[in-house]
This record gives sequence, C-alpha cells and structure tokens, in this order.
Amino acid sequence: MQKGKKNLTNAELLAIILGSGSQDESAVELSKRILAAFDNDLIALAKLDSKSLCKFKGVGPAKAVSVIAMLEIGRRMKGLTPDSKPKMTSSKDIYKVLRASMEDLQHEMFKVIFLNQNNSIITIKTLSEGGIAGTVVDPRLIFKEALNQTAVAIILAHNHPSGNLKPSQSDLNITQKMISAGKLLEIKVLDHLIISEQGYYSFADEGLM
Repeated sequence: MQKGKKNLTNAELLAIILGSGSQDESAVELSKRILAAFDNDLIALAKLDSKSLCKFKGVGPAKAVSVIAMLEIGRRMKGLTPDSKPKMTSSKDIYKVLRASMEDLQHEMFKVIFLNQNNSIITIKTLSEGGIAGTVVDPRLIFKEALNQTAVAIILAHNHPSGNLKPSQSDLNITQKMISAGKLLEIKVLDHLIISEQGYYSFADEGLM
C-alpha cells in the first residue's frame, strides 16, 4: 500500500499471493527462491501445475492453487480487448487476440476465428487439441461450424509447443486443403498463424495463402 503496485518486484508480488512463508523463510524469500528456479521467468512459472509447485518447501496445495489462479488471470487479461468483436485487419491483430491462450501451451491446439462481412470476430472456437507433436484437424467440422455461424471468412491458428515457428509439411497441406474447400463454399480462408513463445508465423504475410 505504501509503495504502489508498480514499484513492487516480482518476488514481492508473488509473496502477496502466497500470503506467508515458513518458519525458515519469509514469503518474500520463498518467492525469490521459486522465481530463481526459473531464472525469474514468469512464463515458465505459469506452466507449472499444483503438484510441481508443491515440491517447493513452504508451498502447500492452497498456496499452489492461488499462484496458478493468479497467473491464469494474468494470461487471460492479455487477450482482453475493449471491443467485444474486434476487426481483423492484419496478422498482428490476430496474434494479439490469440497469443494469451496459445503461446505457452504444452500441447498443440487448433483454433479457428470466424468472421463476418466486415472481418469482425463472430466467435473463436477450439476445433482440436492434441499432444506435444501435433493435433488432428477435420476440415468438415471447421466449415460446418462456419456455416452454423454464417461466417464469410475464417482464420486458422495453431501453436507449436516446441517453439519452432517453421510450418511443417502437414501445416502446408492442411492450409491448402482448407483454402480449396473454402472456395467451393465461398468462405475465405484469410490466414493461418503458427504461434509459440517465440512469436508467430503468418502464412498470409509469407505469401502462402
């Protein structure tokens, strides 16, 4: 209250969430020890589950859940926008909307953004989730949902847990298949983004659409 939130270190902010330390160390000291284990990388910390957090002496299930909840709120806030139906005008717009929910996942996820005539978002759907190596995408399900949403255009996106942004041959194949199917139904496939902690790769920006 005296310093103001912007003047607190990551360790001090985490200490407030933890609430207390142990007999051997204060909450701040405990927070510093936890952060030091991840080189003070909050994104790496956000990937932990409660079981992993509880391995740190002084952290029980209740504290672990509090930390996970706090980091999840932070992740979700990154994806918020004042406009409930933002307009997609560039790959940067797409990345801004999707990065919070996709950039640090440990498994692959395939999302589709459904757009109206003005390229404003109707809805965003997760169409497939898989393992570390990949996920299976069914074009029929995607275009069925596009018709249900009366979408005139769609944007594809999936993440690479490895961090590598280079599209695989499978990525290239599914993109071309979706473009061909979209032409038959008069539903444009505007872009396909690969997202990771390293940033993003846009098929449209690279002339692959």
